[in-house]
Amino acid sequence: MSKTWQTTKHVALAAVAVSAVALAGAAQAKERISIAVPSFLSGPAAGPFGVPSRNGAELVIESINRGKLPAPYNTKGFAGAIADPIYVDESGGNTKQVAEYRNLVQKRNVDAVIGYISSGSCAALAPVVEELKRLTIFTVCGTPRVFEEASRTYIFRTMAHATADNVAAAHYVTTKFPEVNSYTGINQNYAWGQDSWRDFNLTMQNLKPGSKASAKLQFPKIFAGQYGSEISALSLDKSDLVHSSFWDGDLESFIFQGAVRGLFKKKKVVFTVGGTASYRLGKKMPDGIILGARGPYGVLVRDRKTALNEWFIKAYKDRYGVFPSGPAYQYGQGVLAAKIAYDNAAKAAGGFPNQDQVMKALTGLKFESFSTNVDMALAGGHQAITEHVYGLSKYNADTGEPGASDVVFFKGTCVMPPDGVKSVDWIKGGMKGAKC
Repeated sequence: MSKTWQTTKHVALAAVAVSAVALAGAAQAKERISIAVPSFLSGPAAGPFGVPSRNGAELVIESINRGKLPAPYNTKGFAGAIADPIYVDESGGNTKQVAEYRNLVQKRNVDAVIGYISSGSCAALAPVVEELKRLTIFTVCGTPRVFEEASRTYIFRTMAHATADNVAAAHYVTTKFPEVNSYTGINQNYAWGQDSWRDFNLTMQNLKPGSKASAKLQFPKIFAGQYGSEISALSLDKSDLVHSSFWDGDLESFIFQGAVRGLFKKKKVVFTVGGTASYRLGKKMPDGIILGARGPYGVLVRDRKTALNEWFIKAYKDRYGVFPSGPAYQYGQGVLAAKIAYDNAAKAAGGFPNQDQVMKALTGLKFESFSTNVDMALAGGHQAITEHVYGLSKYNADTGEPGASDVVFFKGTCVMPPDGVKSVDWIKGGMKGAKC
């Protein structure tokens, strides 16, 4: 056998081996991925929260699939793969959500789950996500407990948690209304409402030590719907201000019932999630309510002039006929984070990434979203901080549209605890390290 023939044979075998490796790598690439998107599609939370959430996710997923997002996100797909969304109803309680999550992962084998609104859903699902080891991005649920009770590997949350809502609310009240010396509250009687009141009260005591909380607080059950006795008690309370973290249909019902009873003329009222009601209630929303939107979203950022925000507002209104509220932004933001992580992971891997590579790219990610900059700075890079914003409800009779006045933005480092510090401990300790 000649050396020339041997050399030729070895080169051919090497070429075959290289080709086999290349083909194997190509076989691992995905043309499509599946993403489950849970939100409330029925029940009292569907109209104000669930449907806008679904719409925000749908708009962004379809725009990513077509490569139609504004730069720098105008590449097609998630690392080139087209996403097939599976929209899931979050209604039905925690047991149902756990069963549905298991079905999505174990039977339908989704590549990722992006969604959830209720703090109860997220608290119940957190250990299940870690058990099943599937990339899950929580888009809204506010409870700080998700990351403060245990470290998480497979869970990410792409917006700030409820501590920011209530710390920022207290900053706004003490800055804009220094005459407020007493306050009371009406919050839903479960972890979300109790934690929200706790954080607001503790922060008020820090920012204005002489202020006084009422001893007669209102904690109706979630989805109660009727608040006649509570409104009477709040009206008779001598406190200057009412704090509420109401959301879903409860928020809108309370606003309607309180307006009829003149509550908003008697008291200053701060709704930490009030921004979700602005577009839905229109001119029926009383002027002068202190509005939060669980971050820089919805009506509070209508005037923010960035390419991404202007695109999102126009594209959403053109498609759905209404302006995007906070939940639409929040779900869109979670989807956008997934795209960026998939794209960055693919660049680092030199091909379509696996789940571990996507999670590594998502950990500690900083990116520009539709209305704000997001920094995955807490919980080892799994929990986002963003700026926060409050303003006063103000209906514009000239345009026939709701809006906001006296809008104030607060840095994320001002209203969220430093990494590794629990929210309650941080507030009780005087909010050390806050950069306002």
